[in-house]
Amino acid sequence: MQNKLPYNIWYFLIPFAIGFTIYFLPKPEVLDPKAWKLLAIFIGTITGIILKPLPIPAIALIGLHCCTVTKTLDITKESLQGFSSSIVWLVVFVFFIARGFIKTRLGHRIAYNFVALLGKYTLGLSYGITITELILGPAIPSNSARAGGIIYPIVKSISETLGSRPEDGTSKKLGSFLTLVAFQGNLIVSAIFLTAMAANPMAQGIAAKQGVFFSWLDWFVAASVPGLCSLIIIPLLLYKIYPPQLKVLPQAVSIARKNLKDMGPMTTQEITMCMVFLTMVGLWIFGDHFDIPSVTAGLFGVCVLLITGILTWQDILNEHEAWSTVIWLSILVMMSGYLEKYGLISWFSTSISHAFEGYNPFVALFGLVLIYFYSHYFFASNTAHVGAMYGAFLSAAIVAGAPPLISALILGFFSSLFSSITHYSTGSAPLYFGMEYVEVGEWWLYGFIVSLVNIAIWLGIGGLWWKFIGLY
Repeated sequence: MQNKLPYNIWYFLIPFAIGFTIYFLPKPEVLDPKAWKLLAIFIGTITGIILKPLPIPAIALIGLHCCTVTKTLDITKESLQGFSSSIVWLVVFVFFIARGFIKTRLGHRIAYNFVALLGKYTLGLSYGITITELILGPAIPSNSARAGGIIYPIVKSISETLGSRPEDGTSKKLGSFLTLVAFQGNLIVSAIFLTAMAANPMAQGIAAKQGVFFSWLDWFVAASVPGLCSLIIIPLLLYKIYPPQLKVLPQAVSIARKNLKDMGPMTTQEITMCMVFLTMVGLWIFGDHFDIPSVTAGLFGVCVLLITGILTWQDILNEHEAWSTVIWLSILVMMSGYLEKYGLISWFSTSISHAFEGYNPFVALFGLVLIYFYSHYFFASNTAHVGAMYGAFLSAAIVAGAPPLISALILGFFSSLFSSITHYSTGSAPLYFGMEYVEVGEWWLYGFIVSLVNIAIWLGIGGLWWKFIGLY
């Protein structure tokens, strides 16, 4: 009997066809030949990830092999650099820490308290998650740490507590909806506060070099109205277009209170887990003052959990999704990094800047921010995107006659919001995607819809608000 292939052959060939097509298109002469070749491989890899003929890590490995066999990247010096990325390892450490929440049942205790407080309606739960993000946003300057260390365990515990698990086909019951709400809320909060995402102060510094200055308060005041509108509208939008099967939970509050009573007082392991968690939060809040990176705080938490026996090495090995994420995220981070290094991003930025010369200032600004937003399909890091393109696009907007402060702020806000579109866009994306509640196609589709609504809110309602407070 002939063995069948484990995938649809057309879904496997399409990414190669797209990659070859891009490779044979006319190449800009000013570009390093490797840049165009890597672009073809990157787009082919992303197409494969969307079509998913094989698991995502397998597709990423094929993309990595294409980079080496075509001599686009050297296997020993370049291709494996993504595996040393601090973003990747922070994501992985957070997976392990979340396991500690679940194993000690501290996550369940937190979830039961959430459900007891807001659990009558699923929509109420979703707003509870976004409010939690909003409270934590100004204090924790890493959207990955905020999402993974705090919100991720809560969402996972609530979903499992109410009987929604990807392994038994009940993702749509609750978990898929809460996952997307938590992810999108994380990005909106990152746009509201200058200190809520690592790339925001970078944008502030780049703007200052071009003579555009704004403070923490200037950023917050400008972002507050469109940001709060997004936090209200986006969960409701997802509730309508991607509804959970569980909408009303009439007995959830009483069940949660009963389960909290049955759990009794906190155990020693729960208290230990809580102390480790609070210490990590403290390091994430104040770590910058003591030169302690977020990834170091994550590693500290994992080590303490191993030393105290809350986690065993077998627990670490059993986190299969964490190790899968190491593979595919490292490869995508590496590819996007070399697209910048080989000059493709700077060539693209310069070309776009010249394209908008002579346009009405606000038309030019609108076009520039849209391109800036959707070019994030080529990035696996907010910081990399801001470093590569923020300055060039701000300069182009100013030269076109757009108000400098408004241009700097809009590009700054979009430096968080543009991460809504893919599952590899920023550190929090692979965390939530790794829960396996949302398929790749759904993630991209609903992420794109949310991006359109966010753009409308921030340029529409935000534009009126900025006019009202006299920014232009």
